[in-house]
Amino acid sequence: METLERILAEHPFSRDLQKPYAELLVGCAANVRFEAGEFLFREGDEANQFYLIRQGIVSVEIFAGPSGQTTITTMGEGEVLGWSWLFPPYRWKFDARAVELTRAIALDGKCLRAKCEADHDLGYELLKRFALMVEQRLDATRLQLLNVYESHA
Repeated sequence: METLERILAEHPFSRDLQKPYAELLVGCAANVRFEAGEFLFREGDEANQFYLIRQGIVSVEIFAGPSGQTTITTMGEGEVLGWSWLFPPYRWKFDARAVELTRAIALDGKCLRAKCEADHDLGYELLKRFALMVEQRLDATRLQLLNVYESHA
């Protein structure tokens, strides 16, 4: 039987997390499921969670005026979706929609912020993991922009 502890221990984001921190994460975690076409979150809504994607594909989108919704990126198994829960005013800056049936672990941002305030070592550990994720996404964006500019040169 799969437990939240086991699922978190196997996800790349939390795989090597020290046991006491992993236990704190489990206390803020829940299994979630989204059907194809269902929104995980909408731009402007309160951001109080993030997702460890276990299965499926999620499209991260932005409204682009007359063009309508534009996909910025897609995310899948083993990836982490959402960091707006970390920064005031805790509002989503994009939409996220399941492209296909998606299973994830939702981590409650309010719960984690409180635990990080109480245990700064936990906060530092999570911040390092999110900083690495942000760096990787910025690198990927840079490469995408290079491809766009090269194809128009």
